[in-house]
Amino acid sequence: MYRSHNCGELNVTNINEEVTLAGWVQKSRDKGFIVWVDLRDRYGITQLVFDEERTSKDMLQQAQNLGREFVVQVKGTVIERTSKNPNISTGDIEILVSELNILNESLLPPFTIEDKTDGGEDIRMKYRYLDIRRNPVKDSLIFRHKVTQEVRNYLSKEGFIEVETPYLIKSTPEGARDFVVPSRMNEGQFYALPQSPQTFKQLLMVGGMDKYFQIVKCFRDEDLRADRQPEFTQIDCEMAFIEQEDILNAFEGLTRHLLKEVNGVDVEKFPRMLYDDAMRLYGNDKPDIRFGMEFGELNDVAQHKDFGVFNNAELVVGIAVPGGNSYTRKDIDKLIDWVKRPQVGALGMVYSRCNDDGTFKSSVDKFYDQDDLAKWAEVTGAKAGDLICVLSGNKNKVRAQLSALRMELAERLGLRKPDEFAPLWVMDFPLLEWDEDTERYHAMHHPFTSPKPGQLELLKTNPGDVKANAYDLVLNGNEIGGGSIRIHDKETQSLMFDYLGFTPEEAKAQFGFLMDAFQYGAPPHGGLAFGLDRLVAILGGQETIRDFIAFPKNNSGRDVMIDSPAPIDDEQLTELSLKLNLKP
Repeated sequence: MYRSHNCGELNVTNINEEVTLAGWVQKSRDKGFIVWVDLRDRYGITQLVFDEERTSKDMLQQAQNLGREFVVQVKGTVIERTSKNPNISTGDIEILVSELNILNESLLPPFTIEDKTDGGEDIRMKYRYLDIRRNPVKDSLIFRHKVTQEVRNYLSKEGFIEVETPYLIKSTPEGARDFVVPSRMNEGQFYALPQSPQTFKQLLMVGGMDKYFQIVKCFRDEDLRADRQPEFTQIDCEMAFIEQEDILNAFEGLTRHLLKEVNGVDVEKFPRMLYDDAMRLYGNDKPDIRFGMEFGELNDVAQHKDFGVFNNAELVVGIAVPGGNSYTRKDIDKLIDWVKRPQVGALGMVYSRCNDDGTFKSSVDKFYDQDDLAKWAEVTGAKAGDLICVLSGNKNKVRAQLSALRMELAERLGLRKPDEFAPLWVMDFPLLEWDEDTERYHAMHHPFTSPKPGQLELLKTNPGDVKANAYDLVLNGNEIGGGSIRIHDKETQSLMFDYLGFTPEEAKAQFGFLMDAFQYGAPPHGGLAFGLDRLVAILGGQETIRDFIAFPKNNSGRDVMIDSPAPIDDEQLTELSLKLNLKP
């Protein structure tokens, strides 16, 4: 037995007990006549003590030579510490060591294995197995485990059955590039890794499983950012014989359960917002409603003067920044520079100060009088002491730009508090969106999403106006889940493929198996998939997902620890009937 206790459980009730511990050397303090060593494992830290009065000379010298991250086993007696440490659970005791065994030595780590490390992100990703020893990463992985266990327990109690679906499937268009896998046994043919188990969970509904879930890996070959990985995990769910309200109630229940059990937070209200209202009021389809700063559209009160910038714009829109009148001119200039960055893309920003005495001071005073600016304040909800920030231009672009500014200001003002949770359903998305490059419609979610009841005929006359029977669950400005009521009959699915530009032959080749299944009594069904990585990060008070994944990839999709992806040798290429055609 390597240990009788872990390094986080001993306390004053164990004084005078003989114990055996094992772990890593966190650090040591050598006073010559006495050596203290902090021993660490997953559960905590226990202080070891070696002194010349009670420790043999050889063992004292051995303790003096212990390096950081050496793996050791010790036996000894629990004694009370004279200088207690209230910051750790074992801070009242220490172990007077009677036997020391070095199980494995360690090179000096490339960064300190401490909560606040001196290692940058690149070096920590290269040595991820060392980074996992640090409490922030270790605790994040344990937190993820807790969330997934709560998910499984809740869904199982609600009658959901966990079913695994294949990873080696066929390539189907679902909005991103597929990762493809060559088949050695079927020369010249390829599997694809699933972007989601979409068609399989629908087939499980045809198969009568009624309530399905799976915590499943999904794969998308798309441009990466801090909250996106090429392989990610979904809580994938589907239900049969349901309507939209059944889905919303079921997964409100799951979200409420997680917030209560994981965070100790009771959230009763899950407001609902139409997609069109989310875009109009917040400029995006996943608004953070923990704070205000709703958009005010100013066309009617700003396009009647000789200010060409506004007059020539499709949309003039502003927000009221609470307390923003305290910003100096230098502060405002920095905001203007911020919105002009390529990542945001605005050409500039107009502002108006709302003074305490009820007057206004604007950067466009030449064109607008006090009555005009008072109307700006009324439309944006600005009060004395606020600052009105106004952008203008193409409707879709300017909404996205002002949304980015709203979120940046909220960060600066401390309005995005990680311990506050504000869920929101966003509903009635467009079914289709027009792509200028391909000059055709694409499914905004995926090709199996059903139109809202009563709007099927509208597909023939105004396809861009058709609303999807789809919904996203937003938490603190992040989409944590999305789903829809599915099409469940062959005729409607065929019509959908027609509007997406599939020929009958292409539709049959890609999805013939699903269309065939619909002819054998497919029930009405729908579902929702949570992004587990993002959900866990938000519940854990963070926005980025990387620390909640054991072995993440960087922003180039590389695993720098194992140096992947990597070339394969010519023999493997020949075996797979592949030939590289690399661009020079």
